[in-house]
Amino acid sequence: MKLVHTIQELQAALNAMRAQGKTIGLVPTMGALHAGHASLVKRCVAENDVAVVSVFVNPTQFNDQNDLLKYPRTLEADCRLLEGEGAAFVFAPSVEEMYPEADTRRFSYAPLDTVMEGIHRPGHFNGVCQIVSKLFDAVKPDRAYFGEKDFQQLAIIREMVRQMHYPLEIVGCPIVREADGLALSSRNARLSEAERATALNISRALFRSLDFARDHTLAETKRFVEESIAAVDGLRLEYFEIVDGRTLQAVSSWDDTDYIVGCITVYCGDVRLIDNIKYKESIK
Repeated sequence: MKLVHTIQELQAALNAMRAQGKTIGLVPTMGALHAGHASLVKRCVAENDVAVVSVFVNPTQFNDQNDLLKYPRTLEADCRLLEGEGAAFVFAPSVEEMYPEADTRRFSYAPLDTVMEGIHRPGHFNGVCQIVSKLFDAVKPDRAYFGEKDFQQLAIIREMVRQMHYPLEIVGCPIVREADGLALSSRNARLSEAERATALNISRALFRSLDFARDHTLAETKRFVEESIAAVDGLRLEYFEIVDGRTLQAVSSWDDTDYIVGCITVYCGDVRLIDNIKYKESIK
């Protein structure tokens, strides 16, 4: 495995691989890697000749500068994990390398980016699209891998790829959870032991709502989750929306579409956690 810090060095290495007819996969990350990331890398390694993992805490997608400062940075540990998973390249650029000048591009994929995170984190998805497009331009992957925990982000990146005609496949990978159900997240490292126990109530509420939904309306199910979170000291619900899995627009009935997802964001202390659950999913 090779650690590279510049686009020029990365492209020189990948062009040589591409000239040999090798396929290239990309896993974009912000580091602080865990088993969820490892699952993406495993799939990337299995489906491509060369696996590239980017490790870059992207400043343009943080609307809260305090959140940016607190985001964990663990490159040395990340590299150990990635080498063990078979990654060929780790691309860990500086901010100056990725943004030699201010990126003034504006990405708009309404209505996908005007709901949920789009409301509560203004500018977030514009920053995501800025950095992901830069990574696509630098790596020119055949496939790129993203986790379904960031469900809205995945939908927006798919739309960006479609509109910008990137010649690559976006591969969505299932949420990876701890044995007790907590969705893996780099932000979990910021939870105290007590907060982690409290945070477990997020996934519990979602899983219980699957059973609840079998004989209750969509509105009743939404209220069930909201009230379940409100009943837990130490949790503060930012939003819970039950949406069409393709358009991300709120639905009012289980019969509205064949793909229904519940998306939630909750503060546990000062740590912002996201999760989602699929109520209905059509066979693809």
